[in-house]
Amino acid sequence: MRERFAPYFWVTKPRIVELLLATAVPTLFLAADGLPSLLATIAVVVGGSAAAASANTYNSVYDADIDAIMHRTGTRPIAAGVISVRAGLIQATILGVISVLTLGLLTNWLAAFLGFLAIVLYALGYTILLKRSTPQNIVWGGAAGCMPVLIAWAAVTGSLSWTPALLFLIVFLWTPAHYWPLAIKYRDDYASVGVPMLPVVAPERVVTRNIALYSVAMTLASLALIPVASMGWVYSIGAVVLGVWFVVISLGLVKRTHRGKANYQELQKPAMKVFHGSITYLALLFLLIGITPFVP
Repeated sequence: MRERFAPYFWVTKPRIVELLLATAVPTLFLAADGLPSLLATIAVVVGGSAAAASANTYNSVYDADIDAIMHRTGTRPIAAGVISVRAGLIQATILGVISVLTLGLLTNWLAAFLGFLAIVLYALGYTILLKRSTPQNIVWGGAAGCMPVLIAWAAVTGSLSWTPALLFLIVFLWTPAHYWPLAIKYRDDYASVGVPMLPVVAPERVVTRNIALYSVAMTLASLALIPVASMGWVYSIGAVVLGVWFVVISLGLVKRTHRGKANYQELQKPAMKVFHGSITYLALLFLLIGITPFVP
């Protein structure tokens, strides 16, 4: 049973789903200014997970040709031929329907629409239109990964405001600073299949400079949340400390390319430090967002 059904689980890219939930669940607490209702929590966790899983499965179907060539993705179920394209499309569609109905029936249809929009942005916008055509693919395509905070906020309040817009902006600016370091490590993989990730088409200095600039902009957005959402002292101190820390490690990449003239091969190890650091940053920042309503 495990061998039969495990590929259908892994094709949804559960680690990405987990990361998206790490932004959605704390947003529930902030939107509710305390404990959200059990119904809204279940709807966002189930419906949000289904939306992300649906989008990821569509992505795996469309990218099966290049996934089969790249070393990093060659074992993915559809690329490896373990799951058929037809089965992948059916699974992605069913998950999409589950997402929209769960969010719509258990919370409201604004949250359901945002869940549907997230699937479209990732499956159509990023995967089909942007990924293979522009080095800005991960910038604008990354908007899909920002949708969980809007979905969670809408599920609780039934509306949107400046606070979820800033949460969206934080994740939007975080995405390039998170993904481009990974693209540095797998630059040759992307080049082999003609995907124009920024490290494939731009020199080292340009890429590291952009990572640092997005890191600074992301930190400023996180600080802008303090007056807009009346964030407390715990978040305020934490956002400053986390932001300074992440900017410093991002600037470390810039220093290597401007002074040491490091090439992409030499940048792989420090770039992965930034990649893993970005995950830590986002998880801790949203942990602070989630506990803010409970701090005097």
